[in-house]
Amino acid sequence: MKSSRENIVHGEVVDEAASEDHGGTDNPALAVEIANEPVMPKKPEFSEEELRSMVADKPADLPQPPVSKLRRAAPQVLATMAKNLLLLAYGMTIGFPTIVIPTLQNGEEPNLQLTPEQISWFSSINLICVPIGGLLSGALTNFMGRKKAMMLVNLPILIAWIMLRYTQSIPLLYFSLALTGFTGGLLEAPVLTYVAEITTPEMRGMLASTSSMSIIAGTFIQFVLATVLPWRDIAAYNIIAPVIAFCCLFLVPDSPYWLATKGRDAEAHKSLAWLRGWVTPADVQEEFDYLLETVKTPNIMGSLSNGQMTKMEVFKNNLKPYTRATFIKPFILVSAAFFFGHFSGMTTLQTYSVSIFEQLGAPIDPFLATMLLGLVQLTGTLLCVIAVHWSGKRPLTLISTVGAAICFGVTATYDIVRRHDPTVTASWVPLTFLLSSAFLTHMGIRLLPWILIGEVFPADVRGMASGAASSVGYIFGFLANKTHFSLVSAVTLAGTFYIYVGVSLTATVLFYIFMPETEGRTLLEVTRHFAGHKAPGWKRRIPKKPKQDSESMERTDGFGDMSKVHQDNIKSVNGDTHL
Repeated sequence: MKSSRENIVHGEVVDEAASEDHGGTDNPALAVEIANEPVMPKKPEFSEEELRSMVADKPADLPQPPVSKLRRAAPQVLATMAKNLLLLAYGMTIGFPTIVIPTLQNGEEPNLQLTPEQISWFSSINLICVPIGGLLSGALTNFMGRKKAMMLVNLPILIAWIMLRYTQSIPLLYFSLALTGFTGGLLEAPVLTYVAEITTPEMRGMLASTSSMSIIAGTFIQFVLATVLPWRDIAAYNIIAPVIAFCCLFLVPDSPYWLATKGRDAEAHKSLAWLRGWVTPADVQEEFDYLLETVKTPNIMGSLSNGQMTKMEVFKNNLKPYTRATFIKPFILVSAAFFFGHFSGMTTLQTYSVSIFEQLGAPIDPFLATMLLGLVQLTGTLLCVIAVHWSGKRPLTLISTVGAAICFGVTATYDIVRRHDPTVTASWVPLTFLLSSAFLTHMGIRLLPWILIGEVFPADVRGMASGAASSVGYIFGFLANKTHFSLVSAVTLAGTFYIYVGVSLTATVLFYIFMPETEGRTLLEVTRHFAGHKAPGWKRRIPKKPKQDSESMERTDGFGDMSKVHQDNIKSVNGDTHL
């Protein structure tokens, strides 16, 4: 088997295997002729910035501290749970409008009686404020650190609950929910980066997937409390959540990666030792050395320019990654997933569930039906977390969109039949199928964009791209809730549900044609796919590659200890690795 050696110089990949092979030819004349030919570098498939981001990926086979797997996992789980308490508190703010709308709609509080137009703002104003907070999230997180930023976010949530408990004015009601939405934007950057930076590769996927579950659990708690308590009392009890989250976050360490970027190496080393099983810094010395080299990688790779750059050149250079297919295609995919997730019906069903169940004549109390809705959402999310690793994302997504279309189609047909024939009393039909739609959508399309958002973007644009894509998602959520009453007024509830059917079926077709399967593939392989290097089987899940033996650790010039896996990733730029 021939050996292949490649050099990466200023973003160019040179394959020397051909010259090595020709050197052994039996034809001296041919050997001389070939030797005199200039070796032309292959056209680089990735820029220097992208190559730099590829080598920054943490290898999976660094030596582990001498402790049990349980002890090594425990601190990572505890730190993630502390972060999840913040998301639980935020999830409560998302579920709160659902339980308040019936009271405001029925005029039970004279000072806060809202018209349908005002209710549409009340139900969606928090979503439109999320992108505003998102604009500040990255800068705040980089300045304060992941831990302190998450601790700070609890303060506006606490203030919002106090205002909601005592408010007697509609503007203050709006402002309180707008504040919770702004807070949701602020927490995006710290919660998205914290888990990725504190966990080991084998724990990262499972722990990262608990974020959506925490938000949905917070929503479910609101639905449960609404069956036994008035909404003002619920607002008072909700104050407990951010207080507990603040205290728990105080007890866990900050991201060692962020600490290292700020030159606080001793604190970073201590934090890493805590996160790897409460061991001594000496036990994690090799991983800490790699972390430091990762932080210094941009300096090792060198500047993109040998001379001074003007402000305009710096701007153009920073803009380049956002003009490539590796950003544009994933951004369109994630934005489409957000659009179909919100306009397939589940967003408005969750927000206006009490009134929808009342309108369809559900056989049980509407608040109890709403609680069941939250329960099946949580169950569907749990199934997605468990199943996605062996089934892949495409099957779950396609099943959920087809299932949602069937459920909303049956419910719409039942509503039409019931209106034309009042003797029809099969009230279990809308309840069953709407609950089924909640289960199916949370098993796939509702969670899909949040799973993809951390996988499909290259590392050099991942932070900004994730923030921009999630902002687009919240805008779609705002539009879905804001237009619900207008849509129902124009085409009736049944007509609105049929629109959801059309959206879901359209999503099924488009995702079947264009959506790649990212499960079981490395981040580099996903980036190669969006760069245009599709290979057979890109719609199928592939099993995860076995972990490389620690003896395969090799030294690579300029980058310190990097695993064979990551050397292969660099080589794949030359076409050796396929999707």
